[in-house]
Amino acid sequence: MTEHELLRIIAFLERVRQPFQELVPIAEEDATWNMLLFLMRNHLAGTPVAISTLASVAQVPHATAMRRIHALIERGDIVTKKASDTGKRFLLSPSDALLRSFIEYARKIKFLLAETFGLRAKTDSDEDFYFGGSYFAAQIIPPPRLIESLFRGKREIKFLLNDDNYFLSMRNMWADFRNNMSSRKNFDLLKLPQLHERLIENSKRDVSEYDIVAVNAPWLGEAVKKNLVIPLDSHIKAAAISPLDFHPSVWSMGSWRGQQFGVPIYCTIELLAARSDLFEKDRIDYPTTFEKTIAAAKHFHAPAKERYGIAWNGARGMPIASTFMFLMGCCGESILRIPKASLVMGVDEARGEQLRPQIQSEAGMRVLDYLHKLKEVSPPDILEMDWDRRTSSFLSGQTALAYCWTVRAARFETDVSSAVKRKVSYLPQPRGPAGASNNPIGGFLLCIPSNLPPERIELAFEAIAWMTSPEAMKVNVQNGFPVAPRFSVSADPEAAATSPIVSVVDKLAKRGLLKAWPRPPVPEYLALEAILGEEIHRALRSEVSDRDALRNAQAQADEVMHAAGYY
Repeated sequence: MTEHELLRIIAFLERVRQPFQELVPIAEEDATWNMLLFLMRNHLAGTPVAISTLASVAQVPHATAMRRIHALIERGDIVTKKASDTGKRFLLSPSDALLRSFIEYARKIKFLLAETFGLRAKTDSDEDFYFGGSYFAAQIIPPPRLIESLFRGKREIKFLLNDDNYFLSMRNMWADFRNNMSSRKNFDLLKLPQLHERLIENSKRDVSEYDIVAVNAPWLGEAVKKNLVIPLDSHIKAAAISPLDFHPSVWSMGSWRGQQFGVPIYCTIELLAARSDLFEKDRIDYPTTFEKTIAAAKHFHAPAKERYGIAWNGARGMPIASTFMFLMGCCGESILRIPKASLVMGVDEARGEQLRPQIQSEAGMRVLDYLHKLKEVSPPDILEMDWDRRTSSFLSGQTALAYCWTVRAARFETDVSSAVKRKVSYLPQPRGPAGASNNPIGGFLLCIPSNLPPERIELAFEAIAWMTSPEAMKVNVQNGFPVAPRFSVSADPEAAATSPIVSVVDKLAKRGLLKAWPRPPVPEYLALEAILGEEIHRALRSEVSDRDALRNAQAQADEVMHAAGYY
């Protein structure tokens, strides 16, 4: 459960009690109820509460309120902290035990309401429903034709999506519009490797099992080459979707050689998260280069205190391959010999020698040198650390710095168990030697399978148009997913206020610092990723020298690209 949900539930509890108090006069207010709701709300908002303030919201005589407060303190429900050196003023906050109990209570309220309104079956988890009423907001109701087709049972729409929190939330929002008509069964959410396998399997069927599929941005070249998805240009024009409202670097993720094959549903940026409280306390400047990042991580690295300098993706395979490619980008180079001009034009325009690997390079050596130094100031399991592990490492307060995707960094501010909420600064990627702050962009595209029958395509795209509309994206931003790729959503005051990440990403996009080329979406991307995922990991395990690892990776990658006929 996120902070957003908890705050909405508290607001609901306060509002639902008001009619009772108005219609059923009682001699005495429930002081404990009033004070605990106030205390909980202010704790989530990060606002300290003085004893006198808490007593004033009890709506009972001051002496009665003070007795209740001291009883709660003695029972351990409320903890006190000195507000000054004199020790005469104290600030109050809920104890960990009270916080856990209240969260469990909120979960039960949420589940009962969802069940009452028919939004979830009794067997479903309370986490499958997002509390708040956004599902019913008029501005995000699907267009009439989509409603008519779905609600009158003309046809179901089936989705193949990535198994992550964003698509889980989107599935629940869609299912709630269906008024508990079991449409959740029409969503297959799979982890990345299984998602790719299913995309390939589905393309071999005579008729697609799915109406809409999610394609990981680096897979687009392969999806086009293997004819997995259809071009959407005519549908985009008919639906009046404006590409100009999308960040250019994001919209281009769905294009290949002049045609648009996918509409971005969300974008996620790899940034550097830093503990602002630690940096401000020690008066350390935020790092802007590889060298300064190592120095900052060393400063905060204290294994004896179970605190480490930095977290990053070091696990074998996809995690370390992505890390290597991103850091190559910060050194100003791609793993392929893409000319500097083509970095703007797009990888899909590269030809011949431009697609020859350059893994065995000075930039590659600089990246490995940096990774070895980072390893020394990282958690001991760094070479097993993937996206989930590095997120939890920083979330729990175990590390002072962390490379992190923004779609996962949202948890730092919204997760009720976060030890770092309101203590994080989101920084552009530090630049490497002779490089720049090139911030890698990723995300997913909503596409239509090439073997979907023509009579099903129009409705499928109408669903895509609605799900990627500014209104629907704004709701997802407000629900704790600050990854909207539209300028209009980023500029919306309500959306921007939900997370500092929204404005940080928007500023980077407007400065042209978001780049897709560090993970070049060529048809052979997955083969290149697998090579790097093995060889770079071997170097970090000290099984081979850095030069041998790069030489091996270069030779294997060159063989892949040569076999593809590029040169």
